[in-house]
Amino acid sequence: MKHLNPVFIISLSIVLALVALGALAPDLLDSSSALVHGFILERFGFAYLLAGIAFLGFCLVMAIGPYGKLKLGADEEKPQYGYFGWFSMLFAAGMGIGLIFWGVAEPLSHYIAPPAYLESGTPESAAFAMRYSFFHWGLHPWAIYIVMSLSLAYFSFRRGMPPLISSCFYPLIGDHIYGFVGKSIDILAVFATVFGVATSLGLGALQIGGGLSQVFGIPSGMTTTLIIIVVVTILYLISSMTGLDKGIQILSRTNVFIALILLAAVAILGPTNFILDVFTDTLGAYLSQLLPMSLTTAPFEGFDWINSWTVFYWAWWISWSPFVGLFVAGISRGRTVREFVLGALLVPALLAFVWFSVFGGAALHMELRQGVDIASGAVADSSGALFVVLGAFPLSGVLSILAVLLLSVFFITSADSATFVLAMMTSRGSFSPPAAKRIGWGVVQSSAAAVLLLSGGLEALQRMAIVAALPFMFVMLFMMRSLLRAMSYELRYERNSN
Repeated sequence: MKHLNPVFIISLSIVLALVALGALAPDLLDSSSALVHGFILERFGFAYLLAGIAFLGFCLVMAIGPYGKLKLGADEEKPQYGYFGWFSMLFAAGMGIGLIFWGVAEPLSHYIAPPAYLESGTPESAAFAMRYSFFHWGLHPWAIYIVMSLSLAYFSFRRGMPPLISSCFYPLIGDHIYGFVGKSIDILAVFATVFGVATSLGLGALQIGGGLSQVFGIPSGMTTTLIIIVVVTILYLISSMTGLDKGIQILSRTNVFIALILLAAVAILGPTNFILDVFTDTLGAYLSQLLPMSLTTAPFEGFDWINSWTVFYWAWWISWSPFVGLFVAGISRGRTVREFVLGALLVPALLAFVWFSVFGGAALHMELRQGVDIASGAVADSSGALFVVLGAFPLSGVLSILAVLLLSVFFITSADSATFVLAMMTSRGSFSPPAAKRIGWGVVQSSAAAVLLLSGGLEALQRMAIVAALPFMFVMLFMMRSLLRAMSYELRYERNSN
C-alpha cells in the first residue's frame, strides 16, 4: 500500500463528492454553501483583513531586512527565466481572467452601488470606486502570494525539501510533516486550489460568453457557458502536455502581448488625459489611505459592502495562494529574496493599477463626462461590462475580438498552470507529475466550475472561494512563523561559522 498517495485519494474524493452533490442536488449545495458562507463572514471577516495586512508587513520585512540577501537556491545559481518571461508568467498565473473580468465591472459597480454612507453616481463615489479597485488588486493579493511562494521556494530550492506546502512547516513540527498533520495541510491546499481556480474559470467562461454575444450575436446563457468550459478544457489539457517551459511560458508571453496591445489601444483611442489624471490621483489616494483601508471593517455602516467585496477578495487570493505559490516558486529559482519580493510585489501591482485606470477610467469618463449610462448594466451583468465599453470605441469589433482572444488565452494559461500544480501536489511534489493526473485534475476543476455555476451562478463561485480559504488562512499565518524561524537560524549559523 506504500505506493498509494493519501493526499491524492482523500482530496480527490472530497472534491468529487462536492461536485457530485452540486450536480445531483444543486439547491442543497447552494443553500449549504450560503449558510456556511454567512457564518464565516459574520464571525471571521475581520480575521481576513488582519491576515491581509500581516502578510503585507511580512513581505516588507523580507525585502528590506537581512533576509533579503538569501538566495532561493544555491548561492551560485542564476535565474532560469529572464525578467520579461518571469513577469509574464507571474501576471498570467496571479491575476489573469479576474483582472479582465473586473477591470470595467468593478469600478462601475462601486460607482453605482457604493457603501451606504456614500451617495451613488457622484464624483465622490467615482473616486472611491477607483481607489478600492486599486486596493483590491494591488499590493495585498501579491503579498498573499509571496508568503506562499517564498516559503515553498526557500524550503524546496535552498533546503532541498519536496515542493509541498507541508514542507514549509518543518521548523515548527519536524518529521510530523510526513504524517497526519502534514498530509492534512496538503489536502487543504488541494481543496483551496480547486475551488479558488474554479471561481476564476467560471468568471472567464461567463465573460467569454458575454463577448461572443456582443461580437457575434451568439445567445448568452448557461448552455453557451458550459460549451465554452468544455472547449477551453480540451485546449488547456492539450497545452498541459507540453510542459512548463513550452506551453505555459509561450501562453504567458502571448497573454502579455495581447494585453498590452488592448491596453494601448484603449488608452490612445479613449480619453487619454482623463485616464492619466485618474491614474495619478488614485495612486496618491491609494498610497495615503492604504493602512486605513486595510483595517476598515465598517461595523457601523457599510459592513455588508466590505464583506461582499474586500473580504471576498482576500479569501479569493488566499484560496489561490497554494496554486500561485507553487507555480511562482517554480519559476523563481535562483533569485534573491529581495529581488523576488520586490519584483513580485511591485511590478504586477503597477500593471493592475494601469489596467484599472485605462478601462475603469474610460468607463467612468463615459458616465461622468458623456452622460452614457453603462454602470447599471455593468451591475446587472458584470460579464458583459467590458464589451459594452469597447463597443463605444472606434474599431470596436476588432477590440472586442482581441478581448475575447485575451480571455481565452488567460483561461487556458490559468487552467494549464493549475492542472500542473494540482498534479504536482498530489504526486509527492514531483516536478514531472503523471499525465493521467494532469488530465484528471483538469477535468475535475472544470467540472467544479460548471457545477458551481449551475447551482448558484456567480454568487456560488464567490461563496465557495471564501469557504475554502478560511482554514488555509491560518495555515499561512503559521507558515510565516516557520519561514522566519528557518531564515533566522540560517543567518545566525552563517555568522557563527564565519
